[in-house]
Amino acid sequence: MSATETIETPQHSALEGVSHAVENAIDYIGNASASAGASVKSAAGKAGAAIGVGAYKGAYGASYGVVFAAVFLKELLPTGNAVRRGFEDGAHAAFNAIDERKAAAAEAVEPEAEAPKRSRRKAAAAED
Repeated sequence: MSATETIETPQHSALEGVSHAVENAIDYIGNASASAGASVKSAAGKAGAAIGVGAYKGAYGASYGVVFAAVFLKELLPTGNAVRRGFEDGAHAAFNAIDERKAAAAEAVEPEAEAPKRSRRKAAAAED
């Protein structure tokens, strides 16, 4: 190597390095936020499912406890007892009420013939 020989170095500005660093940071943050969003959605879905299972089991336990206790008590009572007859009649009335509600709901679902609607202009003229 001679004293007059020059060494060539690539010409990079300091801003190019900063620009690449900023681009990499933006890509990293974008990927991290997408991953975090997916994690939050997954956690929310699992929490909702756990709450649903807990609500179901709670309702099931309460219903089972009430009905089992009532049936057990009814069976312990003598056949002609007023309390036993009250349990039996109340149960029959409850089943009848449920059947009536189901029938009423089925009738409400059937399409009814609607009267033709008047336009606003005709309705306003009829009011005058």
